[in-house]
Amino acid sequence: MLNIVLFEPEIPPNTGNIIRLSANTGLSLHLIEPLGFELDNKRLRRAGLDYAEWEKVKIHANWSEFVKNEATERIFAISTKGSVCYSDIKFRTGDTLVFGPETRGLSKEFREALPSDHVLRVPMKPASRSLNLSNTVALVAYEAWRQLDFQGAI
Repeated sequence: MLNIVLFEPEIPPNTGNIIRLSANTGLSLHLIEPLGFELDNKRLRRAGLDYAEWEKVKIHANWSEFVKNEATERIFAISTKGSVCYSDIKFRTGDTLVFGPETRGLSKEFREALPSDHVLRVPMKPASRSLNLSNTVALVAYEAWRQLDFQGAI
């Protein structure tokens, strides 16, 4: 369906929220190392996650490994530096949505490696720094899923 990629996530509760979001939407979740935390059964249970939610998460050693091993149709980066509003895109099955680390976002090099109309933004007030990562993922993921008529939902 759709891929959500967290590039070098740093904050465990954000990743936990996104694991739960992925489990409830059927979207594939990919974590690109290094991670800013350790994921093990004890920590997952403490975060309220069960094995069924965690088992579909794929971890990749780096971005190159992800690109090499995963079939992706189109790649969109979500960034405060984006030029296109996320809701202006017509999402398709197979699209990949990439979100950067909480404290620094996606690098200029990463963003510039994509077509400029594939670097998306979420509208905010001018003086705002950024939204919480898990909130941003939820906004963009649900818009993309809505456009796909909530495939797989009951």
